[in-house]
Amino acid sequence: MNAHTASLINAITLISMGVWGYFGSMTPSPTALIPVFVGVILMVLNNGIKYDNKVIAHIAVVLTFIILIALSKILFKRIDDGNTMAIVRVGLMVVTSLFAMVMFMKSFRDARIARQARENN
Repeated sequence: MNAHTASLINAITLISMGVWGYFGSMTPSPTALIPVFVGVILMVLNNGIKYDNKVIAHIAVVLTFIILIALSKILFKRIDDGNTMAIVRVGLMVVTSLFAMVMFMKSFRDARIARQARENN
């Protein structure tokens, strides 16, 4: 799997789980839509990631990292609350964000190795 596919999966997960969390709540909070907005932005950026646009890829990495940190904090709160469905939703968003980060790092490392190989030849 490559970085743009992992980022697309992450974007879809952020959007779907965020919408579910918002509309599935008895007292919806607008902050529950933050992952939805980040997911939409990541989806818009996905074509640039696919075609190796460095600036767009770095913007996507920063957004993914920020949402990963924010969701991790929320996950611990949901674990303390004992809300199983919220734990599943937020946990899934954390896992896909973490996976996307790993794939971005792998992609950046592979690009650096390829660039160094070209420079040495």
